[in-house]
Amino acid sequence: MAVEIIMPKLGVDMQEGEIIEWKKQEGDSVNEGDILLEIMSDKTNMELEAEDSGVLLKIIKEAGEVVPVTEVIGYIGAEGETVAAPSETAAKTPDKAETQPAALSGSTPSPKGEPADSQETGKLRATPAARKLAAEAGIELSRVSGTGAQGRIHKEDVEKVRDSQPKATPLARRIAADKGIDLAAVSGTGVNGKIVKDDILAVLAAGQKEAAVPEQPLEAKEPVLPEGVDIIKMSAMRKAISRGMTQSYFTAPTFTLNYDIDMTNLIALRKQVLEPIMNKTGLKVTFTDLIGLAVARTLMKEEHRYLNASLINDATEIELHRFVNIGIAVGLDDGLVVPVVHNADKMSLSEFVTASKDVIKKAQTGKLKAAEMSGPTFSITNLGMFGTKSFNPIINQPNSAILGVSATVQTPVAVDGEVLIRPIMGLSLTIDHRLVDGMNGAKFMVDLKQLLENPLELLI
Repeated sequence: MAVEIIMPKLGVDMQEGEIIEWKKQEGDSVNEGDILLEIMSDKTNMELEAEDSGVLLKIIKEAGEVVPVTEVIGYIGAEGETVAAPSETAAKTPDKAETQPAALSGSTPSPKGEPADSQETGKLRATPAARKLAAEAGIELSRVSGTGAQGRIHKEDVEKVRDSQPKATPLARRIAADKGIDLAAVSGTGVNGKIVKDDILAVLAAGQKEAAVPEQPLEAKEPVLPEGVDIIKMSAMRKAISRGMTQSYFTAPTFTLNYDIDMTNLIALRKQVLEPIMNKTGLKVTFTDLIGLAVARTLMKEEHRYLNASLINDATEIELHRFVNIGIAVGLDDGLVVPVVHNADKMSLSEFVTASKDVIKKAQTGKLKAAEMSGPTFSITNLGMFGTKSFNPIINQPNSAILGVSATVQTPVAVDGEVLIRPIMGLSLTIDHRLVDGMNGAKFMVDLKQLLENPLELLI
């Protein structure tokens, strides 16, 4: 039996995905675990693996199409098996009551709650009571949205449309419907403004039929753009970033604390460990690695637990974490993603370097899996390489804080009564004030500053 391939939901916020490329074609053999296609989710490109073995029987959605999550995009099955696209299947299997002879339709069970005589031919499906009321009220069934099975119109649906219209006698409604007159444009002379037959006849006599019928809107024309202006569609990634940042900015009342860090000792430590870690891992340790590990160690202190927390259940409960998952913002050409180093608090420096480089490389090449972007408890974003001196990063919800890393600048500072030139790095901590107050945020930054300026503890 054919197995559906669906557009996966790779995160709670993902609503749709774009098919980038099918790696297999119709008729190709597929083994469980094979890469079937590449998709772009809200945040990154991902490869979708086959969950069953067989033959790729049919591709429903082609490359370039944007598909809602959980919608069928293809089928895997046995060789020689045939399947039809969902739309084709629906087109080839009309309602039984419409295709069976009249003698048999009476013996076919009706949907629950509907009488058998409510099944009828034609595209408009309505119960006899609904049709009768619509005729009496002069309401075209095509204007009524059905709430029954397969869109069948019930009496209550017609009543809702009738009650929303101006008050009029049944005869006035029938004449208006027959002549194409919009009752909303007719002034009623009956009791309490009810429209009567004479009001409709007066409209006809005065030749106001055209004025009474609303004009059809003109077909929208393509806007004429000024020279040098282009309009492009927002990518799925950009849409996700837009939604997430807007939600964060307008939901969390935030404040930002700015601190200067003397990088003298951290620079010296990096030089010392650069070669040993390269020999052990084949990777180069960066200041982001050192800062990330320092953040994880600081967050594990009991007094800083609210900076490693999340608001849940409509911001009525606080989720405290006894572990630290560090999200690291990675800029891409058309947006950014936040891969996660899980359980960073339990890692050595070389382990953190290995883990961070792995997820960052996957982010840059579009190979991240959903699990590698999920569950951050604290995030770091580094703009120091661009010379940024200070900025206010926006929290990656539902985290309670995010640390922004700025450039390291040679700066004159007073040390023991002397003015010395020291490498000073700026750190900016944006905090959700619903969870953390200024004093608590400042205490965290004091401890983090102490660790970064005396970084030998990172190796212990």
